[in-house]
Amino acid sequence: MKKTIQTLFAALMVSAIMTSCEKKDPPSPDPVPEDGTGKVKLEFANKVGSSNLSLNDQSYVNEHGDTFKVSIFDYYITNVKLNGAKGTYTESESYHLIKQEDATSLSFDLSDVPYDTYTSVTLMIGVDSLRNVSGAQSGALDPAHGMFWTWSTGYIMVKMEGTSPQSGASNKGLIYHAAGFAGANATQRTVTLTFPTAITVSKSGDNHVHIDADVNAMFKSPNVIDFASHYTINSVGTNAKMLADNYANMLTVSYAGL
Repeated sequence: MKKTIQTLFAALMVSAIMTSCEKKDPPSPDPVPEDGTGKVKLEFANKVGSSNLSLNDQSYVNEHGDTFKVSIFDYYITNVKLNGAKGTYTESESYHLIKQEDATSLSFDLSDVPYDTYTSVTLMIGVDSLRNVSGAQSGALDPAHGMFWTWSTGYIMVKMEGTSPQSGASNKGLIYHAAGFAGANATQRTVTLTFPTAITVSKSGDNHVHIDADVNAMFKSPNVIDFASHYTINSVGTNAKMLADNYANMLTVSYAGL
């Protein structure tokens, strides 16, 4: 009996040794992320410097030291793209009119965004040349919004109106309507805004990108504008281009994430 037990134990030991020497399969790789699409919400906050923009009742100071109030602040955001690790997402029919007086216009959704990690957004401030000469349009590009002049001068890319004690106008008014879609004095500006942290579009939920628009940037750099001499800009030309070169710097991303 003792010999039988010893023989059985020896057989088990040999089996265990052989099993341990067998080639093991490599560990399975992590599962490939599932393909799919999600949503990214762009949310705009209009500001003057670090202060939230309030129409008609709040005084602000520009780079030149002039004080002013704002009654209208409207601008087009178009041709939106998200720049990702796998490629670029381009929004279809990408035309949005941001109006400070209309809270519903201050955000919009980018739909069917492919799962990916995105590090920045590229967009146009203004309306591209093709849509400036495409006849009567609807939605954000409807002339009824008051952002269109004629088929020769096209859309107003950015509109700001207000008042200032330093204004050279008899009524102390300020009028800035930046338009012109072709040639050396075109006023569309395409900018790329880097996110503070990359966003990952996945099953986890909708991402939000908060974009601040600074009215004061229109008067600051590279062209400091004083209201005594430049209180009205509302025609196509070098002054409108000067304004556009400034508002190319008015957008920054303050937050990106879930």
